[in-house]
Amino acid sequence: MRASSSPTPDLEEAAPLFAALGDPTRLQLLARLSAEGPRSTSHLQGPTAVSRQAISKHLEVLGAAGLVASSRHGRERIWAVQPARLAEAHAYLAQISAQWDAALERLQAFVEAPESE
Repeated sequence: MRASSSPTPDLEEAAPLFAALGDPTRLQLLARLSAEGPRSTSHLQGPTAVSRQAISKHLEVLGAAGLVASSRHGRERIWAVQPARLAEAHAYLAQISAQWDAALERLQAFVEAPESE
């Protein structure tokens, strides 16, 4: 369980999150789970050329990053998105965006300031 005193994740917590999101296959799996709801590994494989074993490994990486979680239903593992971890990613990106906005405002003020002689 992650304990944080601030509402945004620190760099140490954010790195694995964004590393997991950096792979196109994992990003596609997360997008499908977000749009379709909880699904089994075999359903997520569907008609893709990616093997079931590769899909499972990608889901494990997403799970280790806290983006998805699985539960057993009979012989199947059902995967679901963990919205709290996605909210952390959003908060981190919002923090970076605010920092850039502030830096651009300072630059604009500097450029537009009258020159003093």
